[in-house]
Amino acid sequence: MAATTAEAAVVEATQLQVCGCKGIRTCLICERQRHGPPPWQISPQKKYHFLYCPDTGWAVGPQDSDFEGWAFPFPGVTLLEDFVTTEEEAEMVRLMDTDPWKPSQSGRRKQDYGPKVNFRKQKLKMAGFQGLPSFSQKVVQRMGLYRELEDFQPVEQCNLDYSPERGSAIDPHLDDAWLWGERLVSLNLLSATVVSMSREAPGSLLLFSAPSMGPDAPEGSVGAPSRSVPCQEVEVAISVPCRSLLVLTGPARHQWAHAIHRKHIKARRVCATFRELASEFLPGGKQQELGRELLQAALSFQGRPV
Repeated sequence: MAATTAEAAVVEATQLQVCGCKGIRTCLICERQRHGPPPWQISPQKKYHFLYCPDTGWAVGPQDSDFEGWAFPFPGVTLLEDFVTTEEEAEMVRLMDTDPWKPSQSGRRKQDYGPKVNFRKQKLKMAGFQGLPSFSQKVVQRMGLYRELEDFQPVEQCNLDYSPERGSAIDPHLDDAWLWGERLVSLNLLSATVVSMSREAPGSLLLFSAPSMGPDAPEGSVGAPSRSVPCQEVEVAISVPCRSLLVLTGPARHQWAHAIHRKHIKARRVCATFRELASEFLPGGKQQELGRELLQAALSFQGRPV
């Protein structure tokens, strides 16, 4: 056991020195080897900050800010807390750590369980994909117990490992919609974090008086909008507790880019993101046969990282 622990420590120390960054993306490892401020420090920051409220489904202005008491609807977010137990969490991460993690961009490490995809050319191939890992089967079955996920059939799982020592982060982005379907489902393990949502659309967001909460709140208590902010200057923070499941659909999936800022990684964080197929690969779609093959492999739960 002592030898195994020592070997794991050596592997971890070695991986902390490996950088997978490309282009303008950086992490603490490569920043130590560069001169001048890294791009993430000089890029413009959002001016107006709101907090997502899971009780109302609105983005609300923080206390003691210029927007306290103001809010706007933020549809497409479902947060299921305590989706797995602490014991299940520990076992999932232990099994993930038995397979190698590949260096990825911005200080992340990754494990992919899915087909090899060229999104630019819209081509894919199985390339050794044998399914999702066996330890995810119980998690996927549990998803089906919830109304929002009762017909969810994941065809891909991507594990991402974040570490404050590596300065891990992920830039604002929208997931592909050619291959991946309506719902993005992420299981947050080991530590809490914040998912930051932003939108580059022109125009303004209309603000309302923040809706009342609780059983005594009157119906229809939200008045007419009487304030606005430039959409491109807004960031919405979604607090994601440890062991919770975050589901993004609709506008939160297709219109608002999601990101994890470096400052929000306080300890090791592992995220398992599950994706379903887009309509082109479902029954009736142009590539339904390929979709059937992918689903059959994915749901065998016999996979290893590809």
